[in-house]
Amino acid sequence: MTAGTASSSTPASRRGNARRIAAIALGGVIGLLLIIQFIPAGRAGANPPVLAEPVWDTPQTRALFFRACADCHSNETVWPWYSQVAPVSWLIVRDVNEGRAKFNVSEWGRPEKNEGDEAAETVQKGEMPLWFYLPLHPEANLSPLERQQLIDGLLATFGSEHGSERGDDKHD
Repeated sequence: MTAGTASSSTPASRRGNARRIAAIALGGVIGLLLIIQFIPAGRAGANPPVLAEPVWDTPQTRALFFRACADCHSNETVWPWYSQVAPVSWLIVRDVNEGRAKFNVSEWGRPEKNEGDEAAETVQKGEMPLWFYLPLHPEANLSPLERQQLIDGLLATFGSEHGSERGDDKHD
């Protein structure tokens, strides 16, 4: 073994190599994050028009719904700043599109888009709002009383079988 070979594998030189590799890796990650900003996420920041809204049983039900549910279940999404940053933007757009496809109060009267009969049930089971939505949207974290008021209001607004038909018979 030569003296030059032995000195190139000293602990100090290995630390230097590790730092260089870490710096290159960090630079690569930062570069990748910058590049993916140019990959479109879809409609983040844009909302389609509101076509029709259900006849809410009370203004309170509507307010609770818009506070806890409307970002994903209406065309009145409030897009936070981070919804413009990939790859988070891709996830948010996907979640909003899925939520609107399942249940959208801004396109009321289109039965294929309105499963209002399931709205109260998902809130009651604790399935909505989604757990990962709540940390960044604390206003959607309803108290037990507010949760029950929302459930009762959703049942009164949408009924238990035909949510898109509700409104004509609720005053009988």
